[in-house]
Amino acid sequence: MIRLVLIGIGTGHPDHLTLQGVRALQQADLVLIPLKGAEKEDLAHLRLAMLDRHRPGGAVATVDLPRRAADGDYLEAVDRWHDAIASAWSSAVSKALPQGGTVALLVWGDPSLYDSSLRIAARLDWPAQVIPGITAVQALCAAHAIPLNALGAPVQITTGRRLRDHGWPEGCDRVIVMLDGACAFADLQPEGVRIWWGAYLAMPEQLLEAGPLAEAAPRIIAARAAARAAHGWIMDCYLLAKDA
Repeated sequence: MIRLVLIGIGTGHPDHLTLQGVRALQQADLVLIPLKGAEKEDLAHLRLAMLDRHRPGGAVATVDLPRRAADGDYLEAVDRWHDAIASAWSSAVSKALPQGGTVALLVWGDPSLYDSSLRIAARLDWPAQVIPGITAVQALCAAHAIPLNALGAPVQITTGRRLRDHGWPEGCDRVIVMLDGACAFADLQPEGVRIWWGAYLAMPEQLLEAGPLAEAAPRIIAARAAARAAHGWIMDCYLLAKDA
């Protein structure tokens, strides 16, 4: 039987791996490294660097991840994509661990927040243990040295797609936005709104911008485009706040 351990590794800094995560990594029979194409090979290199530091010489298997279809219904495309990833995981693990064992998967950020590893594992009926990690939300607030919430007030976490399609969520003055590849903040009415944005958080390439949305939005759009062109990939998120 295969047992899966999902280990949150934060946003790229090797120190983001917790002591609990290091122990789980060292006890695993196999570490599965996803490959997302040449343009995102840095992500695999960062995971391998963590292994060299905390688990040198351990068994590793790589798996080429399929791409999600860009057309059609979004949720249906994601569902089919997760099916394909589950199949790829199963094939790679069955070759590397034919007798079964514990497989570790290093998850960017934390497995509980906008990550689908648990949903994919459920398709395979593999018992899963989760080792929590530092989220991009925590790293963003730490980088800017700001509190996440206003005093006694709520915060909503949403996606760029929902912000674009539905606008500012009701009932809160602070919104964390993730998975925004199209800069949905640029479509908001900027009056009275501030933004704190970060990309490659806690990594040497870290980029930060902040200020009134009307002033900061053009800077963020330009910085994001340049960084994506230079690295081939980008991970970013931001906090929006309405003035009290």
